[in-house]
Amino acid sequence: MNNNIRVGNLFGIPFYVNPSWFLVLGLVTFSYGGQLAYFQELNGIIPWLLGFVAAILLFASVLAHELGHSFVAISQGIDVKSITLFLFGGLASLEKESDTPLEAFLVAIAGPVVSLLLAAILFIVAFNVSFPAPIEAIIELLASINLVLGLFNLIPGLPLDGGNILKSLVWKITGNPNKGIIFASRVGQVFGWLAVAVGGLSILGIIQFGNFWTLLIGFFLLQNAGVSAQSAQVQETLNGYTAEDAVIPDSPIVSGELTIREFVNNYVIGKNQWRKFLIVNEEGNLSGVLEVESLKKVPTSEWIDIKLFEVMEPIKDLITIKSDETLLEVVKMLEDDPQKQLTVIGNNGQVLGLLEKNSIIKLLEKDKQTQTA
Repeated sequence: MNNNIRVGNLFGIPFYVNPSWFLVLGLVTFSYGGQLAYFQELNGIIPWLLGFVAAILLFASVLAHELGHSFVAISQGIDVKSITLFLFGGLASLEKESDTPLEAFLVAIAGPVVSLLLAAILFIVAFNVSFPAPIEAIIELLASINLVLGLFNLIPGLPLDGGNILKSLVWKITGNPNKGIIFASRVGQVFGWLAVAVGGLSILGIIQFGNFWTLLIGFFLLQNAGVSAQSAQVQETLNGYTAEDAVIPDSPIVSGELTIREFVNNYVIGKNQWRKFLIVNEEGNLSGVLEVESLKKVPTSEWIDIKLFEVMEPIKDLITIKSDETLLEVVKMLEDDPQKQLTVIGNNGQVLGLLEKNSIIKLLEKDKQTQTA
């Protein structure tokens, strides 16, 4: 899983940390520990230990944010595959998208709500309960970080939570989730370029706000927003085609009325593309399958008299799909095993042909060439 390290389970959800997390953990520990060292009552390694505790609590806040998304998703029947902490925060990986715009909105808003609630609680505690100055400083830091985490994630651009909120709103208006993703991704790219510009200008000393982290966050937004937009555009394209559109030309379909001799002469001799054929009846409906190798068991002297119906095998492992199924659904079926072939059946029950990953790729390439021509 991209070199991520599994550290256990949280509420049944696999919990990972990316190696980049240790870098940030060390930076926060030493930078904040250095600030705590100014408190006279802290001596020796105590400031650094408290800095480490503060760093862990900061990441615990990020984790709580991701658990907010996860619990709402689970309440909708969506499995959470993992939660990962990395350089720029955290990520809850969901099994699938929500089924409705409202449900998608609730999953997206849950994380910022958790962060803002934590910020409010911590500020209330800091201002109303007396603590030693170093502890109070840590509580105020946690409150501020949760406030920033909640507000920052409400920026309306993917991959941030605000982008997912915007996506759900566009989905509700247009009825198309992919249009929501594309629009929110474009907005995310705008914010990404803005962050890159601010970070770059601050490094050059031209402006007084922003820093190197702003630049990195900008590149992070650009990369992930671009990937989201590209993925949504591919899905939108796939949604515009059906399984029938990606059927392999000259698929291995033959009539069971053919004799073995006719079949071998017309479909086998001099042709090496197919070693397995779909046998259909007079109406074009699927009757069985035939392995070319199995014909070796039949004496050649009998080939002129025996029809394919007599030597075909029963249908066992064939996976069939309706011709009007969208290619987006077909691709989901092929995800687990990209090598498998699907048999496409028309609405009248006739076999139209085979479909596989390569035939979908060729269709998309043809579509791209048509658009650029």
